[in-house]
Formats: sequence, structure tokens, C-alpha cells
Amino acid sequence: MKKKLIAFVVLIAAIFVYFTLYYKDKELKFIPRNADVVILLDTKKVTRQYLSDFLSHPSEWFKSADEKTGGISIRESGVKIPDFLQVFHIENTSFSDWYGILEIKNKKKFLTYLKQKGFAEKKNELFQKGHIFIKIEGENCILGTSDKAFENISRLFLAFSQRTNFTSDTFIDGSLGSISVISNGKIRNFSMDVNAGDIEIKTPGINNLTSIISKVKQKVPFFAAELDRGNIKNFTSFFDKKFSDSAGIDYLKATAELERVNDTIITYGYDDDFNEIEKKTIQKIIQPNYSISLHSSDPEKTMQYFENRKWINTQRQFTAIPFQPNVIEKNAHGFEIRSTRKTVQPSGQLNENYIFVRNNELLYSNLKSFTSNEKKILSDIDYLFYGNKDSDYYVKLKFKKKNLPLILRW
Repeated sequence: MKKKLIAFVVLIAAIFVYFTLYYKDKELKFIPRNADVVILLDTKKVTRQYLSDFLSHPSEWFKSADEKTGGISIRESGVKIPDFLQVFHIENTSFSDWYGILEIKNKKKFLTYLKQKGFAEKKNELFQKGHIFIKIEGENCILGTSDKAFENISRLFLAFSQRTNFTSDTFIDGSLGSISVISNGKIRNFSMDVNAGDIEIKTPGINNLTSIISKVKQKVPFFAAELDRGNIKNFTSFFDKKFSDSAGIDYLKATAELERVNDTIITYGYDDDFNEIEKKTIQKIIQPNYSISLHSSDPEKTMQYFENRKWINTQRQFTAIPFQPNVIEKNAHGFEIRSTRKTVQPSGQLNENYIFVRNNELLYSNLKSFTSNEKKILSDIDYLFYGNKDSDYYVKLKFKKKNLPLILRW
């Protein structure tokens, strides 16, 4: 009898663990048909990874929930956490506009959560904190980095309530998360994983391009990039889809360093006798020193494009780069653009497609709009790497070594 009871308890426990940590509702309710990028996060896998790391780090066992989260946690906020958290970008909107939709279980709790997190109500059930907007629509809430598409998204709730063709299997296959690009009915998926000390986004099955990262790390103090025509087109299309074809740039190589410099601000006022006087104020600002090489198979076409856009002034400065002064010079391969305040030696040519940014305190020390917690997260970053080989893509956000894995740090 006792053995049967134990077996029954074990069975009930196994069923509970399965439905709590493994069973997933794969239907994606809140992805509109006109989404061109979809980000999914497998919340059940996040929970399993968190529990695994938590159990292997006894120092975290005795911390209270409030000590870790600073108040009400998202799981106690009154919203339903789906098995797959869905974030999307709508085609033909700004690259910085991203949205997500959650179901509300307890509106009173949710309003308390928003108040605790510092969200202010702009108008009827529309809340804002910095660049984050939240709109309550009945039993759902729309989250976004902009409120521009809220009205259009609201009109789609009837369609959302019906079953769609989107399921998680379309976008994600075993990874913690995924980023999917949708174009002309075709879907390109990239896996996303949070490891102990880094976050990786990559084409499934690709190697991690360690050899390129090692070479770049040895040579680059802050920023370096090499991009071919295809990669230039991919990046510039976020801002100007016609740039790559119009400018005719086949290759870019760039190097930059950061420096804190004195900046003189001149203002004018009047003394007691109403005589105009000049006032000089010295302030510290962060300025990059840089060197950029642009290769073009048709330099005349490229020059004409720059001049038509009024990016070259009478002092031969390239004004599309906001950090002045600089100078642009034509050479046998195309153009060289360099800052004139301080010379920067270009890093060695690797003939690879990559972007590398090493963290620097000067990057975030003057970000007044960021909270202390956000600055702490930024200060923990070691470097960001993007690499491309043929049809494979790899992004790595590397964090500084700490005692805790990433999932327990925040």
C-alpha cells in the first residue's frame, strides 16, 4: 500500500513538473500578418535554466524576492506570462518601433505594478516611462517602444482572437529564444541563447567565429568594422533602402577610439551698462576619433551621390557624420574620411565581415536618461561582436566575468 502511495505521489509530482516546466502552448496569438520581424522567448526554458543556475549557486538561496527584483515581480504583476513571449516589428515602420501584447489577469494588480515601476498615465489607460509605452485594451495590454501603431494594433484584436497560422515551431527550434525575419512570405530564423557569460544570436548550426573574435580583440581598443557590399546593404536598409545601390559603395573599413575633450561654449550677454559681453564656458564632452575607408567601383557616382545629399561642404568635411571636424579625401580605391583633431591608425585588414565594439566607460558615463540599474547592466558588458560568412550570421554580446551566470545577475 505504501509503495502504491509513493508511486502515486511521484506520478502526480512528475505530471506537475511536466505541465509547469515543459508543456507549452505553441499557438502564437498576438503576431500580426504585417509583422516583418518576430522575436520569441521560450519562458518555460528560461524558467528551467533559471532553476538550474539557482540551485547550483547557494549564495542566491537566501535572498528575498524583493531584494532580487526591487519590488513586485513580473509574475506577480497581474499579467499572464505566455509560454512564448512574442515581440514583433511592423513592416514600413521605424526600426526602433517594437511591440508586444500580453493578457491581463488582474487589472488592479497590473495598475499597481505600473505605478511601482514609475509609469505615468499620459491619457486614458495609456502609460509611459521613458521610451516604453503601455496601452490597456480590455483584457489585454500593448507594450511598445512607441505608441504610433497602438491604434492600428487595437483594430486587429478581433483577428487575433481567431486562430492564426503562426505556431512557435515556425520560428524556434530548441533555443532559449529566436529572431525571425519575414520577407515576401519567406522566414529566416536565428537562434538566441543566454549562456553563463554571453548572449548569442546566430544562424542555427554555425560555428561561433572564435578565430575572428580573437584576432579583432588583440587589435581593437574600442571600435572596428569591415563590411562588404552585401552587409552594407543589410545595415543601411534599416534607414534608407536605396542607399547601397545609389551610393555604390562596395567595401567599408572603419576604426574609432573615444576621448573626453574640452568643449568651449560661447554665449553673449550684457553687463550693467548694457554693453554686449562674450562668455566662455568649458565643458567636458565625449568625442570619437576615427578613420573610415570607403571603396567604390565607380567613385564618380559615389561622389555625385554625396554631393546631391549635400554631405560634403566647402571645407571638404563629410557632414553625414555628426562628429566634426573631419575631412574626406578621394583616392585610387574610393574615399578616406578621418577626424582631424587626432590621428587614428587603422586596424589591420582581416578581409572578413565583422563589427566589433569594446565597452568603454565613456560610452555610458554621461547617459543621464538611464537609471542606475540600466547603467550597471551597460557597465557589465565587455564587447559586442557581429560576424558574417556566406549565408551564416553570428552576434555575440559578451559580459565581464562575474561570480553569477547572466540569468541570475538581473
